[in-house]
Amino acid sequence: MIHQYKLNGYNIVLDVNSGSVHCVDDVAYDIIRIFCNETKREGKKWISDDAKSRIQEEILALYPDRSDVTPEDIQDTISDVEELIREDRLFADDIFEGSAGALKDRHTEVKALCLHVAHTCNLNCSYCFASQGKFHGERALMSFETGKRALDFLIENSGNHRNLEVDFFGGEPLLNWEVVKKLVAYGRSREEETGKHFRFTLTTNGVGVNDEVIEFSNREMNNVVMSLDGRKSVHDHLRKFISGEGSYDVIVPKFQKFAKSREELGLEYYIRGTYTHFNVDFTEDLFHMADLGFRRLAMEPVVCSPDEPYALTEEDLPEIFHQYEILAENMLRREREGDPIVFYHYMLDLTCGPCIYKRISGCGSGTEYFAVTPWGDLYPCHQFVGEERFRMGDIWSGVTKENIRQDFKQCNVYAREECRDCWARLYCSGGCAANAYHGTGSIRGVYDYGCRVFKKRMECSIMMRAAESLGDAGPMPENFWERHCEEEEHA
Repeated sequence: MIHQYKLNGYNIVLDVNSGSVHCVDDVAYDIIRIFCNETKREGKKWISDDAKSRIQEEILALYPDRSDVTPEDIQDTISDVEELIREDRLFADDIFEGSAGALKDRHTEVKALCLHVAHTCNLNCSYCFASQGKFHGERALMSFETGKRALDFLIENSGNHRNLEVDFFGGEPLLNWEVVKKLVAYGRSREEETGKHFRFTLTTNGVGVNDEVIEFSNREMNNVVMSLDGRKSVHDHLRKFISGEGSYDVIVPKFQKFAKSREELGLEYYIRGTYTHFNVDFTEDLFHMADLGFRRLAMEPVVCSPDEPYALTEEDLPEIFHQYEILAENMLRREREGDPIVFYHYMLDLTCGPCIYKRISGCGSGTEYFAVTPWGDLYPCHQFVGEERFRMGDIWSGVTKENIRQDFKQCNVYAREECRDCWARLYCSGGCAANAYHGTGSIRGVYDYGCRVFKKRMECSIMMRAAESLGDAGPMPENFWERHCEEEEHA
């Protein structure tokens, strides 16, 4: 399978099954496009001499005024294409589908928990999927005893995994800060005897951040995720206190201090926003965050009922796509000028990326990853909490609804018919099961809107990797075929 597109002056050819990325000139781009049509016509990779003649005639007709486009040049490029086919860097076969089910079924060890230490919040954000932190239930704080048992559950069910991930989540976890600190201390106390290492993450709205939170987090948290939607007018429109006042002025100075301290120590963090129908020009919010001094950014499209006034619409999509292009081009410019920013969804490693198991099976929700409520109930992930049919058991008895786990085991990219012919399937792994369920009623469904947004992000990210590989952030030079970029992502 081949995917071709043009972006920021680059002609990109992606071989889906091998992961090879090729940057080519206009003539080579069109030859490959016609070559694809001919292989479909003839039903095989290798095309006949008659097909090669048809390609030559079509290319000569497309470039009647190009003296450098000769029959000999065209045949040479066709030979180059055939060489790439022989090397499995174009039209590579899909060697993964047959083992997709077995790959997923072999992995049942738990390696990550999302600890809902607080089902309550000090903000009243309009779009909150967690229903202002309550997850459609009662307000509650996790006790130390419950959290301690959750960490023991993780250790007991982690198999050979050494690095164990724990995200302190809510609601707002800083409302249960003392328990968070005790749980970190307990986890650390068990590392040596168990041979495990805990990697803790804190996700916070920032209201409760203070010097003590910063100091402790910088010592113990591998990552900190801070929620900020961007410009003051955008942020305060939906992220308000219960009183109705916006939270921007309260949290921004705290986040600036927090982020700066982590950057100075070389620690990871992300400023994470949500864009809605009210700010489809979300790059302005990202650039505003950069102007505030933040360098590690993330921005997610809102997922909500289409009836909500802030819901993204079909009419928003062209502008959303344009914004992602603006962001990619801006990031390349910043990198060229020595003032780079990181955007979470453009982080793509084409040479040493995720193994094929992860690329097929996705995030591991319901199998390797669980959310734990303040009462110790287990759910496939934080976005399923409150959906009673997805309560899988608890941290004392373990997974008691094996049928749910089996459903998630088989929830891989090949289980979704819509994904079989999609060029992005080995980048998105079939997408988010929670978004699929809330959008289609099935964890094996496809949330089409999110799918289209994801594919645009991937196109931008691949283009950026190509530009960086070539040491060139500007438009691609002519006669580029000899300099094609061959970056492969194999298992």
